[in-house]
Amino acid sequence: MPLIIPIMLKGKKILITGGTGSLGQALTKRLLDLDVDTVRIFSRNENKQIEMESKLHDDRLRFFIGDVRDFNRLTRALEDIDIVFHAAALKHVPKIEYNPFEAIKTNVIGSQNVIDACLHENIEKAVCVGTDKAVSPLNTYGATKLLMEKLFVTASNYLRKDRHRTKFIALRYGNVLGSSGSVIPKFIEKIKAKEKIPITDLHMTRFSITMDEALDFIIKSTIAANGSEIFVPKLHAYSLDDVKQALIELFGDVKDEVIGIRSGEKLHEILINADELRYTWEWQNNYVILKSEEFANEKYYPNIIKTKFSDSYSSNNVEKISKNELKKIISSEFLLKKSS
Repeated sequence: MPLIIPIMLKGKKILITGGTGSLGQALTKRLLDLDVDTVRIFSRNENKQIEMESKLHDDRLRFFIGDVRDFNRLTRALEDIDIVFHAAALKHVPKIEYNPFEAIKTNVIGSQNVIDACLHENIEKAVCVGTDKAVSPLNTYGATKLLMEKLFVTASNYLRKDRHRTKFIALRYGNVLGSSGSVIPKFIEKIKAKEKIPITDLHMTRFSITMDEALDFIIKSTIAANGSEIFVPKLHAYSLDDVKQALIELFGDVKDEVIGIRSGEKLHEILINADELRYTWEWQNNYVILKSEEFANEKYYPNIIKTKFSDSYSSNNVEKISKNELKKIISSEFLLKKSS
């Protein structure tokens, strides 16, 4: 990681919405290592806050019980904060399909509350954490996260230069290997219990990113952002068949049952659709979706170039992770250890 990043974050006061989730906890640890002044965790689950507080033991940590649906509570939590990472969301696709109104209240209206609170408190940068499911969404979860992105990248329309300094940006990437609810830990749990692993479709592909890679991407993008961008990392992908074969080699005999693709689920995920490619640029190891060509400025993004992708950036048309590499990732992320 470049030396400039720790220097830029040193002494900053940070707030993370949904900070007790897998990403929030990992991001908190990374930020504390980068010598920030304060990390405030904003979430509605007090039990997870107690567990996180007892596990980390750091005087720079603060815990605020609250919900992003509550604007007044958000505003209080954001007092004197420099950077906000907005990770709070309802995320379970089938549950959201059954409870769409609740997802709208949290993922859409809650995101609007975060934006309004950031403007009220004149935050330096506000970063929303998105998902590949927001691209050409097929399910309600993806649709709500698309709206969250749209809210963040257009929030600059509400800025008054004489009053506001806030830069709003969006990040978009795939499922983090090993995070809560992701497929590999679920498979390992089933294998340990000597149960069949549920396969939707062996041809299904997904983008692959480890937690460390996600954290590097989040921090690098936050530092580089000038406002209103969507940052997307360059990723490889994997197929469910490759995951199954890797697990067989790690565990021996693995039985499975094909359950079919669930409602709202795609066979392949997309990180940038064909229409967005007109506004997409390559910068270092990322893609940046900008409002227009005039924002592709060498001053802000040295060596930025127009993307060479001619079709959508999809999990079925990028380089695949080999079975051996998947085995290494599973081991290095301690998934086997966590499940024992």
